[in-house]
Amino acid sequence: MSFPTEAELKAILLKVVAMSKADECTAQITGTTTGNIRFALNNVSTSGIVTDTELAVQVAFGKRVGIATINEFNDAALERVVRRAEDLARLAPENPEFVPAVAKQTYRPTNTFSAATAAITPEYRAKMANASIAPCKAEKLIAAGFLTDTNRFVAFANSRGNYGYQTGTALDYTCTVRTEDGRGSGWVGRNLQDSTSFNAADEIRTAMRKASASADARALEPGKYTVILEPAAAAGLITFMMRFFDARQADEGRSFLSKKGGGNKIGEQVYDPRVSFTTDPWYPGAEVMPWDEDGLPREKMALVEGGKIANLNYSRFWAQKQGKRPVGQVGNLLMAGGTRSTADLVRSTQRGILVTRTWYIRMVDPQTVLLTGLTRDGTFFIENGQIKYPLKNFRFNESPVIMLNNIDELGKPVRVSADEGDMVTVIPPMKLRDFTFTSLSDAV
Repeated sequence: MSFPTEAELKAILLKVVAMSKADECTAQITGTTTGNIRFALNNVSTSGIVTDTELAVQVAFGKRVGIATINEFNDAALERVVRRAEDLARLAPENPEFVPAVAKQTYRPTNTFSAATAAITPEYRAKMANASIAPCKAEKLIAAGFLTDTNRFVAFANSRGNYGYQTGTALDYTCTVRTEDGRGSGWVGRNLQDSTSFNAADEIRTAMRKASASADARALEPGKYTVILEPAAAAGLITFMMRFFDARQADEGRSFLSKKGGGNKIGEQVYDPRVSFTTDPWYPGAEVMPWDEDGLPREKMALVEGGKIANLNYSRFWAQKQGKRPVGQVGNLLMAGGTRSTADLVRSTQRGILVTRTWYIRMVDPQTVLLTGLTRDGTFFIENGQIKYPLKNFRFNESPVIMLNNIDELGKPVRVSADEGDMVTVIPPMKLRDFTFTSLSDAV
């Protein structure tokens, strides 16, 4: 499906804004074409393409806000959605935290679009599914996976003169491989903007090796161990922690970044000095839209520098209340690391546990970010720098704050999918001391 041109979209947006009789109006059109293929038990089960284009109109009378959406674009439909938003605004109670729409902004474009990803066909998806299934069949393994590719655009305008337009693409692939008897399981996942660097035939070998190697898992007494978390395993805990990098939560005493007596921990040492997090919309291979959902420009910004808290996320309301300059909300998360691979970290470990994935992560204590979850799809015992045997999976109770104070070594960061909405995450594998496993799990 071809999208409308930028000129066509801008004409619709300006028409909508001009129709509104409210104090202010913001109109946004988003369009997506998402292709997918799903396979299980070494067979394709579903395949398809979903397309959607939607106009959202937000208006305000004073501090009363109304929002309406529509997927028709003739003049009568545009008039109808504007009036519906205005009717809703008149009925709404005043929002005490209302902040007016942003004024005209300047956005520096980011490289979020790949022509190769946008051009993916059903034949390509079938080829990638076959490249995952055929090797597994040949080795009497069972594959189950999902591939999605997305092509999208965002265009918006408001009554204060602000306007933005950009396109973007993404490819997500996950595959779980099991042994025929179900006793061994391996997993691989990729999250990319540009499909030219993806090859399912190469990726599937990782999951196949782990599936075969993880059968006949042995039980190991729960306790504190040196662990190597692969990037996908670390990402689940790290991105959960980043939910608390909100200035308001910290200032109001609801976060691990709250300071005793009031305020937040900006400038304080919270992690090992090797820990640094940044956000950068233009970071090669992890680019994101140059604005946030409010239309504020995103900026390159340090969140943690040398283990010290450098910046927190301020909503526009909270920035205004605290006298801070509002900055676009974080779109990607980049963690610094070293140059060594996961295999290198294994070779340097005398005794420890390798974790492929963490899942079913839940909060235990918000004040310390104590999390609980399970390992899965390949957990292995390391001895004298070698993988010795597979382990039964564990439940863990661990805080990523404590975890990032128990670092032995960080490896080379890679882009991973972390199931946090549109957040693009670049995380290194990490070797950590005293990671807490609390019980065993029979799941593979």
